Parts: sequence; structure tokens; C-alpha cells
Amino acid sequence: MPLGVVVVVCAAPAGRPRVRGLRCPDGGSGHARVSLVHASLQPAIHVDALEKRYGTRTVLRDVSFALGHGETLVVTGPNGSGKTTLLRLLVGLAAPTRGAITVGADRARVGFVAHESLLYPELSALENLDLYGRLYRVRDRRERLGMLLERYDLWEVRGERVSSFSRGMTQRLALCRALLHEPELLVLDEPHSALDEDGAALLDRELADRREACTVVVATHEPARVAGLATQQLVLGSR
Repeated sequence: MPLGVVVVVCAAPAGRPRVRGLRCPDGGSGHARVSLVHASLQPAIHVDALEKRYGTRTVLRDVSFALGHGETLVVTGPNGSGKTTLLRLLVGLAAPTRGAITVGADRARVGFVAHESLLYPELSALENLDLYGRLYRVRDRRERLGMLLERYDLWEVRGERVSSFSRGMTQRLALCRALLHEPELLVLDEPHSALDEDGAALLDRELADRREACTVVVATHEPARVAGLATQQLVLGSR
């Protein structure tokens, strides 16, 4: 595993999320634990006893895991199990009720694809990426955004307003936005949604190309689609 992070995975008590890793040396019972082979190496993400409540409703309870640099975590679970909430917590768009989250990447080096596109509908595709490129201070901004627009088959519509885009085109542009600044941490919430087969295959290749160079967290209802890339799987809402 990258940077010597060893995830020791054990059977979680009923009602707690299960973390599936690459190794389970002792096969014991209890919580998933994380040990670092070298003290100077820190995980890209460390989550400890995380809980999130909205009023009296508990969305996440006792979630713990550690993800090494260059690893890919696949988050699954039924609707309402807290997948989107967990991703929002990881990128700093929400605060935990209890527990701790440590993310090694600087906020400016995080790429996030949410259910919402986070694009400006009255701006064109090119204007949106140019704006985000300026915010992230992307080097060779014009070259970088042009390359992404071509890769995701949006170059011909670069001057059109996002409000005129189909859901699939908007999702492709949201992926371009998230990848524009070469993030160290890529957090994706149902990234294959609304993509046609060509778009989904393109995303699959993108994730494969970034394997081990970028830490990735993917929430999905189709874990089999990214199973070949996953180094860990977190199952929320398990009993």
C-alpha cells in the first residue's frame, strides 16, 4: 500500500459502518484500526469516530477510517446512509457534530464533484473554467482548460452558456472543473451519473490514469464500476 499505510480491518459490531481494506492479518473482531509503518508518514485522510446529526436525525455515526496517499476509497450504501454528507464533511462544506477529520491536502488542492455542478449557468463553458483557473492560479491556464475541454468533448460548445447544456454535458464540465488544478485529493459524488457510455468510459480512464498519483474518494451506487481501482471500501448504513 502507498507510503506504508497498513489498514487492519476487522468485523464491525452491528449497526456500524464496515471498512474493507487490503489486509486483515488477525481476523479479529472490533473496530477497524490504522497503523502507520513509519511515524513520519501521515495518511491523506484520517477520520476518527465521526458523527453528524441534523437536529434529532443522526446521518453518520461512529465512522472511522484512514486513507493513504494515492489510494482510492469507494463509499457505498443505500439512499440516506450518509454518503453525500460524508463527502461534504471531507471537503469542508459541513462540520462534524462529533469526532475528528484530518485531510492532508490543502483546500486549494482538492477537486470536488457534487450532485450540484458548482458551475455558473449564465457563463459559458470556457468562462467557467477560466474563472476557476484564475481562482486556483493554474499555471498555463488556457492550455490546461483547452486540453480538458477537448478531452471531454466540449471544445465545440465552449462558447455556449452552461444553462443550455444537457445534464450529461454539465457533468462532463463539472469533471473538467474538478480536474483543472491537478488536485491532490479528488472527491467524487456519483460521478458517473448522467454520463453516457462514452463519458463514463472516459471517466474510468481518467481515474485509472491518476491511480496512485492522486488520492480519490468516490461515492457510488455502482461499486463494481470502480472495483478495479479501489484499495478500500466503506459501506455505510450496514447492519
